[in-house]
Amino acid sequence: MPQPHPTIRPQPGILGISPYVGGETKAPGANRPLKLSSNENPYGPSPRAIEAYSAEAERLALYPDSGHEMLRRAIAQTNGMDPARIICGAGSDEVIAFLCQAYAGPGDEVLHTRHGFAIYRIDAQANGATPIEAPERELTTDVDALLAACTERTKLVFIANPNNPTGTMIGPADCARLAAGIPEGALLVLDGAYAEYVRTPGFDAGKALVESRDNVVMTRTFSKIHGLAALRLGWGYMPDHVADVLGRVRGPFNLTSPALAAGIAAMEDHGWVERCAILNEVWRDWLGKRLGEMGVRTVPGHANFLLAEFGQDRVAAADAFFKARGLILRRVDSYKLPGFIRITVGDEDGCRRVAETTEAFLAQAKHAGAA
Repeated sequence: MPQPHPTIRPQPGILGISPYVGGETKAPGANRPLKLSSNENPYGPSPRAIEAYSAEAERLALYPDSGHEMLRRAIAQTNGMDPARIICGAGSDEVIAFLCQAYAGPGDEVLHTRHGFAIYRIDAQANGATPIEAPERELTTDVDALLAACTERTKLVFIANPNNPTGTMIGPADCARLAAGIPEGALLVLDGAYAEYVRTPGFDAGKALVESRDNVVMTRTFSKIHGLAALRLGWGYMPDHVADVLGRVRGPFNLTSPALAAGIAAMEDHGWVERCAILNEVWRDWLGKRLGEMGVRTVPGHANFLLAEFGQDRVAAADAFFKARGLILRRVDSYKLPGFIRITVGDEDGCRRVAETTEAFLAQAKHAGAA
């Protein structure tokens, strides 16, 4: 690792950042590797999105629509929102970065939960703010702990709902209590990257709360259920005063024309989204039940992955066993969950491979223990 320069120094907080590390992508020597480490949609994007993306090939010499007008309209129509209050970014990560850039700086605090998404801490530090961690209760957001951690320096409170990597979530009443209890100068940000996978009737990912208050923002992504992770496309819905601020810090051409076209088509293909959500629920529940029957506990979750507990004494061996057989999963030590592995819910074949490989690993471990 390079040593810091003696006179050319970055802004405060930058050198304290531990860079984000994504899920692994390779399993050297494995036959038929299957990547289940990044919560990607195993069914891919809508065929309409692929067609729309391809059609943009003839217009690559032209700048994209800087205002994202048609995409914002498509998002608004699908979700019953005001398009003027929607800001689009290169993934919801960029919208989160905009929020930290605009509202958090040296002397400020950015609050998140113990097992919350790593980007909250990174973006806080990148802007010179101090990330503050609040404990969770049974791997679930604890509203009381978050409120107790707030100070006059708190500017942003992030919760992912459902959370990554636990898959747990809190209900609208708890979200409303949190929004009402944070300091007057703070924003509550509801990260809904996995919102489309929630099958709870009436769940709106925080839309009603955004519309009834002036201190709540919700973010969403096209990377998960829409299957467009490679295009880096996301959005946020927020009060008009926040949309005005983020519009001032957003770059003029932060999204490409192919991404915009694919996003519009994906947003309008409601049938594809519903199909993917149903298949995910079926195979997530199936895999969770099978792992439970083998004695592997999984955290009850609402997203497109399972957090499986293998125990600190055998998690490394389990991960290596899976990888050797072409299954690339995600250890979550960096999220302070050293005994767990996060498993993306794949299609039927992928889920059956995970179950069969888990059974083989446990049999081997039992045999080794008896020897």
